[in-house]
Amino acid sequence: MLLASSGQMAALRPPRLLLLPPRPAALPLRRRPSMGASSARRRGGAGRVCVPRCAGATPPPQTSAVQVPARRKCSPLLDSALLPGGSELAVHEWKAVPDIWRTAAEKYADLVALVDPYHDPPSKLTYKQLEQQILDFSHGLRAIGVAPDEKLALFADNSCRWLVADQGIMATGAINVVRGTKSSDEELFQIYSHSESIALVVDSPQFFNRLAESFISRINARFIVLLWGDKSSLNSKAVMDIPVYDYNDITELGRENRNALCYSSELFEQGQQGVFEAIGPEDVATLIYTSGTGGTPKGVMLTHRNLLHQINNLWDIVPAVPGDRFLSMLPPWHAYERSTEYFIFTHGIQQVYTTVKHLKADLQHHQPHYIISVPLVYETLYSSIQRQISASPPARKTVALALIKISLLFMEAKKIYEGTVLSNSPVKPSFIFYMFNYLRARIVAALLWPLHNLAKMLVYKKIHSSIGISKAGISGGGSLPMHVDKFFEAIGIKVQNGYGLTETSPVVAARRPFCNVLGTVGHPIKHTEIKIVDIETGEVLPDGSKGIVKIKGLPVMKGYYKNPSATNKALDLEGWFNTGDIGWIAPHHATGPSRKCGGMLVLEGRAKDTIVLTTGENVEPAELEEAASRSSLIDQIMVIGQDRRRLGAIIVPNNDEVVEAAKRKSSLDGNNGLAKDTVMSLLHAELKTWMAGCSFQIGPILVVDEPFTIDNGLMTPTMKIRRDKVAAKYQSEIEALYK
Repeated sequence: MLLASSGQMAALRPPRLLLLPPRPAALPLRRRPSMGASSARRRGGAGRVCVPRCAGATPPPQTSAVQVPARRKCSPLLDSALLPGGSELAVHEWKAVPDIWRTAAEKYADLVALVDPYHDPPSKLTYKQLEQQILDFSHGLRAIGVAPDEKLALFADNSCRWLVADQGIMATGAINVVRGTKSSDEELFQIYSHSESIALVVDSPQFFNRLAESFISRINARFIVLLWGDKSSLNSKAVMDIPVYDYNDITELGRENRNALCYSSELFEQGQQGVFEAIGPEDVATLIYTSGTGGTPKGVMLTHRNLLHQINNLWDIVPAVPGDRFLSMLPPWHAYERSTEYFIFTHGIQQVYTTVKHLKADLQHHQPHYIISVPLVYETLYSSIQRQISASPPARKTVALALIKISLLFMEAKKIYEGTVLSNSPVKPSFIFYMFNYLRARIVAALLWPLHNLAKMLVYKKIHSSIGISKAGISGGGSLPMHVDKFFEAIGIKVQNGYGLTETSPVVAARRPFCNVLGTVGHPIKHTEIKIVDIETGEVLPDGSKGIVKIKGLPVMKGYYKNPSATNKALDLEGWFNTGDIGWIAPHHATGPSRKCGGMLVLEGRAKDTIVLTTGENVEPAELEEAASRSSLIDQIMVIGQDRRRLGAIIVPNNDEVVEAAKRKSSLDGNNGLAKDTVMSLLHAELKTWMAGCSFQIGPILVVDEPFTIDNGLMTPTMKIRRDKVAAKYQSEIEALYK
């Protein structure tokens, strides 16, 4: 294994790629402290950092032969000093994603951008420091030979160094191929191989050593970068002939490379800097392999223009201001977390990294203004609050539950007179009928308002103090259950649901703070078109009609990498992307209870998830699963029944709640255990109760003990059930269930 120490790094650098003649290999590189924008030399335009000042540094020894640098690219605003006339570029004009860091560093220089408390060492970076680390990392990668358009596999989890590596790679003009550590070794190998990656950036020695035998020996890697931990902890046999750098090695190389520019005025005068080209908006920025609930992952090519569309247009959804605190816990390689992170940093916010393990404590400690997460997180918070209420003394529990019901009724009444009652009917309601309902809703709301305010003081205030989220929770990446949505609305915590796919960068629609209509995913964001087409004929359907959702506009991907057939199937000649989702657009009404809902998108499941029974009936499982999951006895459920006469379900029970329910019914056996028949009886009763209002009912059920998780491959990294994997795992049991 080649461990690149400070004294060896100069020798490992390919000389042809240096901006200046390389130092003699015998001279060790000297570590210097990171420099902020204030310590940079100014060139041209006001407020523009061009090249770092090298006060106290020793000029590199000059040689008679100057090597011509290889072709390179740079982020036109972030590294404007490397481009001819770069200082004339308008400050606000972003052409590539890394450009945002120059603007952010100039506007919010000393504000804290990142707090990462759970890595070693814990990190806290200002915007100025973050910009410098991104520049150092990108120049370090150039120093070890990274060229434009090459792919680098970035397999790591959420952290401040992930962000620096991600942006450092982009700033070189290279393309990062991203994935998390919870993916299987085989999946990571397929992604690395299919993407034609030339090097590997990994999270930690523990993760690297996991990959050592099954992965590293099968790939061609020019070098490996370790973001966290000590290189000495790596499996040395796995990388006998591969140079290995840690995070500090790369950033030190980058500082040396940048400092060398301070003594290159002669080369600049000779026009040598012209070997740098500007990264263009249509250049591919990243490859994201779809997690998918079924099928083989496909490499989505997102361009800088795609991601900049998100950065420039998400403020209408999240009106962040400098100093707002965000809690981050999603996989950063997921398009939803990634695009929103880029966006919020352009507004001077502070991001605090957390984990599932620390989420509850961090919500209370940091009191975030916003949290951006998937529906499962809000479901978990909902369940936690419900458990706390259930564990309260009987009198307090009764009062709390009664007040929550009153608040739910109050909110339903408000919707009627505020015009946010969701409806798919294009027919305008009669004026007399509406006025009657309007007046009735006003009266009901007026009667319930004092009790709703009492609930705020007695119950909701305590909930708010325990989880923060004082401005909004932004939900995306899946369907938000209606009962969870209604609960948070009732207790005064705003949850805005959004919609998008990896292929759309991802956000295409979201509920706005001023018009947060439950049951919808809001209006399309700017420069995005949405239409609904018939699933069979492809004809455009009128508002209120259910069909396939199609999307067109700036956020739509360039295509699937090395997969033209899949690209042509997903994108038509006019640029419309077939999402495979079923939905409808709320009709417009000038007056009435739905007057504010017009144009909003409503989703009702995936076309490929539709279950077709032998009776010819089509069933959307999402609605049934959402209803059943309201039961405290059910942890997870997947509805089955394709090509069967009736529906069934695979259920992972909440064993603690099942035991408690059995105790209440005196159904425990002599050993305080639960008989299988008892569990089945309890679950059937729960399904009957919670699904009473559904169009279809569940017949046979299969109870399994093993939960659906990311680790066992039964959930995607964004916590959606992989239906095909679950069905395959329990194929024989399902067959027996229907006999």
